[in-house]
Amino acid sequence: MEDKKTILVVDDTAVNIDVLVGILRGIYKVKAAISGETALKIAKKKPPDLILLDIMMPEMDGYQVCEQLMADPTTADVPVVFVTGMTDQADQAKGIALGAKGYLTKPVDPEKVKAIAQKILA
Repeated sequence: MEDKKTILVVDDTAVNIDVLVGILRGIYKVKAAISGETALKIAKKKPPDLILLDIMMPEMDGYQVCEQLMADPTTADVPVVFVTGMTDQADQAKGIALGAKGYLTKPVDPEKVKAIAQKILA
């Protein structure tokens, strides 16, 4: 039996976490964090195989979390995909420039979420 890959879902809204966990549960091991700070602690302790990261969060936004992940040798190789309500091209470009491997907009399409996770984790 092969080990399932681990995905860390980061969002300050429980409903959004529930949606993503519901889409990915059974296919992957899914962990969740409701803040950027918690996400960084989880990722540094045991780096996941993929991080699905919201941008608009209090205290530390997704861009800041991504920057810190990329700057830390422990987590620098963990792929990040932004999952956000921010649909502006400039926001997407900023996310990709920070090193994100993808950008999904809310409300998420379950098939797109699965497809991008599968592509990155293949």
